[in-house]
Amino acid sequence: MAISTGCETEDGSAPLNDDQVRFMTLNPGHFHAALVQMEMLEGVDETVHIYAPEGPDLDLHMDRIEEFNTREVNPASWQTEIYTGEDYLARMLDERPGNVVVTAGNNRLKTEYIYQSVDAGLNVLSDKPMAIDRDGWELLVSAFERADENDVLLYDIMTERSEVTSRLLRALTQNPDVFGNLQVGSAEDPAVELESVHHLFKYVGGQPLRRPPWYFDVTQQGEGIVDVTTHLVDLSMWTLFPNQVINHQHDIAMVEAERWPTDVSREQFGQITGEDDFPAYLQDQLDEDGVLPLYSNGSILYRIHSHYIRAAVQWDYQAPEGGDDTHHTTVRGTLSDLLVRQGPEQDYEATLYLRPTAQADRDAVEQALEQAVANLQPEFPGMEVTPEGDEWRFDIPDELHLGHEAHFSLVANRFLQYLEEGTLPEWEVPNMITKYYITSQARNMAME
Repeated sequence: MAISTGCETEDGSAPLNDDQVRFMTLNPGHFHAALVQMEMLEGVDETVHIYAPEGPDLDLHMDRIEEFNTREVNPASWQTEIYTGEDYLARMLDERPGNVVVTAGNNRLKTEYIYQSVDAGLNVLSDKPMAIDRDGWELLVSAFERADENDVLLYDIMTERSEVTSRLLRALTQNPDVFGNLQVGSAEDPAVELESVHHLFKYVGGQPLRRPPWYFDVTQQGEGIVDVTTHLVDLSMWTLFPNQVINHQHDIAMVEAERWPTDVSREQFGQITGEDDFPAYLQDQLDEDGVLPLYSNGSILYRIHSHYIRAAVQWDYQAPEGGDDTHHTTVRGTLSDLLVRQGPEQDYEATLYLRPTAQADRDAVEQALEQAVANLQPEFPGMEVTPEGDEWRFDIPDELHLGHEAHFSLVANRFLQYLEEGTLPEWEVPNMITKYYITSQARNMAME
């Protein structure tokens, strides 16, 4: 694996170019930065250089790395070199002890981090969202241009592609004998509906998740309509139009968007952040009762080609007993509808169903489904389908449900493979640009 930082350093010395990937973690304010290191990664140096301001965000990140290193089963062995001066970004760009920047944290700062890094000839593996508003999107487009000029890779962490139901849904929508063709739908009845329900207070790795206070400031974190919806918009392209370039100027039509808040009390804020009160930068956002209306929820209606798609995200305070974050998907075909449900009836485990349309020949769909399941065994070993009313339920072995945290290592390894190949798939960059175009445009529409 030959990895280059792309440009000469400022002192004219040769860029790093050897067979080892070296991570530099930049201002890790979100727990996703640590999850990239949940497992040791082949070809990645065990020493990670961190450049960040001193404070609780860095402390929490180091606590998580320590948990990975000291767990009883398959402990990691990461070593860390930390720089905490106020000039942490400039220092990283000057010293450049690594060739890959990992960034997950304050989203107001992230797009600038990305641009500065690729401009300096560094590869970037970034958590979503890479942009939270129109200005950020325009800077991100420039970052992709600079990455191309400097022959480095810029890639965002799309964990939901690794979810087993997402992969299975992608395979089935491309089977014309089972699914038919994607319907066009309408604004009132879209062809595709993706909904994600998340929770502000949650557990990660068995421990209560501590979020930084700035997470509750939409000018720093971004509103929900530009955050979690990134995954949903990504899945709408990746699932339905695999390996195809989706151009934001020619293939996308924005229809409508809306946003609404989740109210967060002072007590709830304290339980999540450990702080006694809302910080000064949130005080002017509180309502007359001292409650924070957090604009973490949103819905986007758009068209890819002629097909209507709705993506919606809802943030509640805490999951119900035994519950977790949930995803619900409906994809309507001319022969079958494919549905992912993750409610109490499914024990909060994402479960895929297939329902033939009224116009379809049910016997023909069943026969095609049986053949499809047989053909998919190499990728989904042990998968079966079970009749359930007028639907079929896909029974997927537990070992194929890896869980959200494990998906980060899969994304990291996919990125490492792209580094080795020296390029991303040709559709990835234009589709990332389109994805953030949709979310940033939706925010503008919702605020009008």
